[in-house]
Amino acid sequence: MKILLTNDDGIEAEGLRHLVKWAKTLGEVTVFAPKVQQSAKSHSIEIHSTYEVTRSDLFGETEAYRVDSTPADCVRVAVLGMHKQFDLVISGINCGPNLGADIHYSGTVAACFEAAEQGIPSIAFSAAFNDFSNAVKNLDRVYAEIMRQRFFDHTQIVNVNFPAEGEEILVTKMGPAIYSDTFEFLPDGTVKPCLVCLYRGTRDLTLDTDAVMTGHISVTPLLFDLTDHAAYKLMTKKVG
Repeated sequence: MKILLTNDDGIEAEGLRHLVKWAKTLGEVTVFAPKVQQSAKSHSIEIHSTYEVTRSDLFGETEAYRVDSTPADCVRVAVLGMHKQFDLVISGINCGPNLGADIHYSGTVAACFEAAEQGIPSIAFSAAFNDFSNAVKNLDRVYAEIMRQRFFDHTQIVNVNFPAEGEEILVTKMGPAIYSDTFEFLPDGTVKPCLVCLYRGTRDLTLDTDAVMTGHISVTPLLFDLTDHAAYKLMTKKVG
């Protein structure tokens, strides 16, 4: 199996090092990862300016490239630019969760959406902030469960979040946003965003947010299609 690895924390991030080591047990690994931190860049791509793509020896004999652009562009350069073929794209392991409506901002998950656009199944892995131990410990178990349940017969994108502690695997749906921002207006005319947690301690274990916040591993199938199919059906229904 040929596997493309990427992330949004940058090619030198700890989570990617863990992911490379693990993914090499599954198949042939190639890395295309951002040169610098690209968190919360969502599905943005560069279409107006050139950017650098250089070979990296950071992972020894594993073929790797440092891309001076976004996670989505890492997938695009690998597949559309260099015409490489992959059976699976894995993004992560992200430093911090990608849960609920906040995944719309995630560069980690956006790489998987780009993979889906190119017809490649994908998995996003995210861990607790600055603690990869539980994620690394449970990668094999979660991957085996995804394969056992044949997720990719039904979806192309799987979003996995590991809590700091807890090993029970739950299949979940996307919950509400758990983060927002307040903004501090500084004397020099700049604005500083300040993270605010919105989570209120609910325990609906069908939601990714609640599952992870209560110590469960969340596995969520996602759709690339943003169409509101119920509204479409209603608006196009013939009358009479």
